[in-house]
Amino acid sequence: MKVLLIQLKRIGDLILTLPAIAAVRQVYAGAEITLVVAHGSRGLLPAIPGVDHKLVARGRASDVALWLTIARKKFDYCLDFSRTDRSAFLSFLSGARERITFDTVRREPVRQLSYNQFIPSQVQTAHTVDYHLTLLAPLGVHDPSPEVHLALPESARKKASEITAQQKLGENFVLLHPGSARAEKFWRAQRWAELANTFPAQNGIRLALTGGASAMEQMHIAQIKSFLTQPIVDLSAQLDLLVFAALIERARLLVTIDSAPMHLAGALGVPQVVLFGPTNPFHWRPRGTPAIILQGKAAGRLQEFGPRQAPSSMNEISTTQVINAMQSLLSAPAAPDS
Repeated sequence: MKVLLIQLKRIGDLILTLPAIAAVRQVYAGAEITLVVAHGSRGLLPAIPGVDHKLVARGRASDVALWLTIARKKFDYCLDFSRTDRSAFLSFLSGARERITFDTVRREPVRQLSYNQFIPSQVQTAHTVDYHLTLLAPLGVHDPSPEVHLALPESARKKASEITAQQKLGENFVLLHPGSARAEKFWRAQRWAELANTFPAQNGIRLALTGGASAMEQMHIAQIKSFLTQPIVDLSAQLDLLVFAALIERARLLVTIDSAPMHLAGALGVPQVVLFGPTNPFHWRPRGTPAIILQGKAAGRLQEFGPRQAPSSMNEISTTQVINAMQSLLSAPAAPDS
């Protein structure tokens, strides 16, 4: 059996599709599975197990080779997790006997012609992992595991070990990741700096700053550094995705906003403090790993999640809230959120 899986959204979406990929492989051990991802997510591909062929959609004229590859494969099943114009086109090209996506695509008269099975969408009422898993029902996959796993290559782990040694981080370091592709998710630069200035002195732990290479993220990191009075290791814009993941794997703790590193830490079982504001943790929070979710003015961890949870400003989260959450996880592992 030949199965085509399409996930053309961001890295976080791809990570939260991993349980669906693993479930297809578990149920159909002998199937030939092909995965297509967006160009921006290509760095994660070596860490995704259970896939026979991994293809990248660049959204350019050079995709012609990709189109021909998909058209020639003669798939039995095509599962489109993305519901975009590009993924609909690839689904149509697959010529699969069963071309499956969520029923929200029926709002698009042209796009819906690419499919012949529509699964009721739970995007508003389920965690993103569970939402993706529902698409497997036509394959006879029921009650699959929601656990998210990555298989990091040893080369990435080796490089992370070298960086840890070079920067003298030791075995007792915390990663701070303040960046995101969306500026409304940023926490105030002064508060990141206040955290970095006070926490190590109280706890004897080294801190390292990570972030992407985009101009927006680098400007935010520069603002944070301008307020620092204590030294910090700056690794921003220096790590590829898998080395970054391997560094997260070695850390005692990750402190981050709702962004791809949160999903990496969740897949690797690393404790984390996550700051949410405009996005709803009901849909995106890490599960199955020690995590404290902070949102709004609540003094402690967020423990109740719902689909109608109102957004809040990132600035409502205080430095004290974050430091208390960090100390809680470092002194005694927190119970996983569910």
